[in-house]
Amino acid sequence: MARYLDPRNDLTFKRIFGEHKHLCISLLNSMLPLDNPIVDVEYQTGELLPEIDVLRLSIVDVRCTDSGGRQFLVEMQMYWSESFKSRVLLNASKAYVMQLDRAKKYESLQPVYSLNFVNEIFEKSPEMQNEYYHHYKIVNIKNTEKQIKGLEFIFIELPKFKPQNRAEKRLHELWLRFLTEINESTWEAPQELLDNSDTREAVSYLEIGAYTKEQLFTYDRVRDSIMTEISVIDDALREGEIKGKIKGEKQGKQIVAVNMLKLGISWDDIMQCTGFTQKELLALQEKNNE
Repeated sequence: MARYLDPRNDLTFKRIFGEHKHLCISLLNSMLPLDNPIVDVEYQTGELLPEIDVLRLSIVDVRCTDSGGRQFLVEMQMYWSESFKSRVLLNASKAYVMQLDRAKKYESLQPVYSLNFVNEIFEKSPEMQNEYYHHYKIVNIKNTEKQIKGLEFIFIELPKFKPQNRAEKRLHELWLRFLTEINESTWEAPQELLDNSDTREAVSYLEIGAYTKEQLFTYDRVRDSIMTEISVIDDALREGEIKGKIKGEKQGKQIVAVNMLKLGISWDDIMQCTGFTQKELLALQEKNNE
């Protein structure tokens, strides 16, 4: 029996889907609502957004373009914040606008599809408790059949996924099982994943023996950083809640904000979480540095 790594880690995810085109195509075709399947892709290098350490540890990106010019952005979000939707929108919008460098007419612009795997539950309303697949596009409110084409977004809540063994969605379910059932505690991969050539190959890239000591060190560093981020944020929120009851809601939020500033969380995320303005955060930062 082999030991495996987690496919959601930055190192493993990029190795599987960012280095093997046929596996990337298989994943995209199984997850996206495409009228015409993808037959070939070219990976795009270069970032759409600036390098931000805390974001690079929490987001895994694969960016590619198919033979027809359609663009595909794949991201793995290990922990959720509402501002993630804004970052996804910004990423996709920039990818769409950047086509103007080579397209002379607006009609030549090709659609951008943003596929986002989320390792937490973010839709918590009762009516959405069993819905793991969320498809967004620009439509007319009164007639949703009327669509402005160009940008489409898919968010998949991995913890909500439950396999149903549907024949018409077999590859869709196999890839989601691959992302949710294989981890560092796995000693034997599910037979269904080994029976399919694509997922069997992907499983082989998760075997610990396929990585050098340096790569495993990088894997551990990414994993530990993500766990630290989640733990610090949870502790900050919990501490803020406790002290907030004693000293008042605002003081509790100040504690949360200060801890998040120390961690290096983006100001947009902190403002979203605490409700503070940029001016208030700047004052807190200056006070904390005194």
